[in-house]
Amino acid sequence: MTTTGEDHVTARGGPWWWERRRSAVLDVGLAAVSALECGVEGVPFAWEAGIPVAVGVLFGLAAGAVLLVRRRWPIAVVLVAIAVTPAAMGFLLGIVGLYSLAASDLPRRIIGSLAGMQSVGVLIVMFVRMRQDIARGDVEVGDWLVPFASVTMALGVTAPPVLLGLYVGARRRLMESLRERADSLERELQLLAERAEERAEWARNEERTRIAREMHDVVAHRVSLMVVHAAALQAVARKDPEKAVRNAALVGDMGRQALTELREMLGVLRAGGDAVRPRPKRSSVPLAAVGAAAAAAASRVAVEEPVEGPSLAEIDELVGQSAAAGMVVDLSVEGECRSYAPEVEATAYRVVQEALTNVHKHAAGAKTYVRLAHRVSEIAMQVENEPPSGVGSSAGLPSGGNGLVGMRERVSALGGVFVSGPTDAGGFRVSAVIPAS
Repeated sequence: MTTTGEDHVTARGGPWWWERRRSAVLDVGLAAVSALECGVEGVPFAWEAGIPVAVGVLFGLAAGAVLLVRRRWPIAVVLVAIAVTPAAMGFLLGIVGLYSLAASDLPRRIIGSLAGMQSVGVLIVMFVRMRQDIARGDVEVGDWLVPFASVTMALGVTAPPVLLGLYVGARRRLMESLRERADSLERELQLLAERAEERAEWARNEERTRIAREMHDVVAHRVSLMVVHAAALQAVARKDPEKAVRNAALVGDMGRQALTELREMLGVLRAGGDAVRPRPKRSSVPLAAVGAAAAAAASRVAVEEPVEGPSLAEIDELVGQSAAAGMVVDLSVEGECRSYAPEVEATAYRVVQEALTNVHKHAAGAKTYVRLAHRVSEIAMQVENEPPSGVGSSAGLPSGGNGLVGMRERVSALGGVFVSGPTDAGGFRVSAVIPAS
């Protein structure tokens, strides 16, 4: 945080109602000076009023000391100043009281009313005292000078402190408003930074999930076929050397294809990793955190393009590879073949691929039916296998349990429907419908 807002509040350490100690020291000093002034002026007031001098001095001290509460109760200070005006005391009390009143957050009508009362009081006192002085012969001036001097004195002791107080109060309120807006903006920036980091973290998690799914689809199918061919190769190595040679060649082709796809994917990951920069610490400037997080997210979106996926034109080759591994596969296509969006074709291919891989793992030797249906606004696919016959080779392929989850995630991400489960005949069926656009 900056020096505004919460830090500004915690910086208050003054006693009682004062926000700072220096404010308390200032008010105590002003109250002492005002009390001394009123106490001195209480002497002639006591002579004129015919009361003991000590009473007049005490009255003046008490009246002047009221300035101590000018920040807490400015109205009381001004009222006391108005009350002691006829006694010709409280000059500093009246000026500072009016300033404090005008600088406060009180309504303007109250400030105007009290300032008017103070001005009228000074005007009347000055007019009466000057008339008395003229009557006693102490001052010899024209009759026009008495009202002029009275009005000038009244305005002189009321207008400047009121105007100055209004200016200072307006400036203080403006600074507080700017401080609050700055604090609010800083909190918003901090919130934006946190949300940007959350979005960046979400994007990284999504990217990791996508990479894991791609790696699973690429590796699981190819390696499964390699294991199946290796098992067949082991079985026929001595009985049928020619078939063993063909199986060995197929294993080599599968390995090379798997390596090629892995290299392509890792190449894209390395290119995307160069653009990813470490996240800024949250202790840095929030605006910088927002910019850095947004730039990192934008760079990932711009650079980390997905690997060019397979297409439906490769389904025949995919089915042929499974047939070469000893699986009896029946492929049927309904509707007119046409091109779809790359992500739709890649998802359809991966669903068929993973379903065939599951047949190799869990139903070796089972006859499998692969059906594709090109419809007006969607493409449907179904891979169904019969119960395992026990005739095929059992390669003992492990299963991580992520195949069906990955297929469901792929299809759901495109707004499609995925269904999988056992059939009444004891086999297993995988069905998916993906919108064409």
